[in-house]
Parts: sequence; structure tokens; C-alpha cells
Amino acid sequence: MQWGASKVTGFRVRGRRLYLHRRLVPTNSLREVLVSFLAFLRMLGRPLVLGHNIRRFDCPLLARALGGLGLRAEFESAVSGCVDTLPLARESLRGRGLRSFRQTDLVRELLGVDYKAHDALEDVRALQALYGALRPTAELICRQRFTLDAVENKPDISSVDSKEPPGRRPLRENFRRTVAVKEDEATR
Repeated sequence: MQWGASKVTGFRVRGRRLYLHRRLVPTNSLREVLVSFLAFLRMLGRPLVLGHNIRRFDCPLLARALGGLGLRAEFESAVSGCVDTLPLARESLRGRGLRSFRQTDLVRELLGVDYKAHDALEDVRALQALYGALRPTAELICRQRFTLDAVENKPDISSVDSKEPPGRRPLRENFRRTVAVKEDEATR
């Protein structure tokens, strides 16, 4: 887990254990979590997966995890697609003079409430209320709908070299090669 994410969420990983605000949190394997998530999605009858900024953040992580465990096809058959509410809100609220389209700011602006951001349950509840306030048309949803295949063609943030300080690129490339070799050795 990256330090910035830990700072925002309160989660820390130490010695393969997860802590939330210094309290040990019980965990499940990634496979168990994804299999449970897929079962939940199937119960809903091919829903759209919605999230704020999921196209750039959550979906690439999800695609990598599903692909690594051979569960990608199951996910694709369990959902009817994904919709990122960030561009949906930008298109829906065009011309309203809003400065920020962060979920917290939109919830405050449109619903008049603040909530505990970066708490998964609170984020979901706030997004549900926000989506209801946006009332997107079927056409807008269709324009914003995408699949995991669409996010895989995007460059990985860690591989973009345009902002890379001089001299660091070879070290990072060496690290990637080391990680790839260790992963190959682990699969033998």
C-alpha cells in the first residue's frame, strides 16, 4: 500500500497484516474476495458497476487482479459494464460553473451534506445519493459506459516517463525486471 493511500484511509500494512487506525483488521485472500464479489454481482442480474473516478483508478486495479486470478471472463459475464460518475457528472452538470467535480464537493454542492470520505460504506452511500441527484439519461449512461478492456489499453501510471526525473528511470526499470524475475521464479 502506498504511503499516500495509507494517510488518506488510515489503513497500514505491516508484516503482511492489515491495520486500520492501529487496530488489526481480519482479512481474506484476494481470490476469496473476488469470488464473493462475483457471486454478489451475479445475484444482481448483470448490473452496471458505478464509481467515481473508477476508469482511471479502480478499474485498472480490478482488471489486473481479475486477470491475475483467471476471473476476468466471469466478471465480464456478471456485469453489463462500468460507468465512471466523474465524467458523467462533468457532462451532466456542464454549464453550472462548478469548480470541482470531486465526489465530496459534488455531494456538498448538490445534496448540501458532508460525509466521511474514504470510508468505503460512506463513499458508496454518498455516491448512490449523488447518482440519484444527477438523474442521468439512458443516452448519457450509454455514452459513459465502458468495459475493463477499455481501461487496459491506457498506459500504466507507473510506466509514464514524461514526468520521470532524470536518472531514476533505469533504477525503476531494474526494479521491474527484478520483480518480474521473482514472480517467474515463484510460479515454477
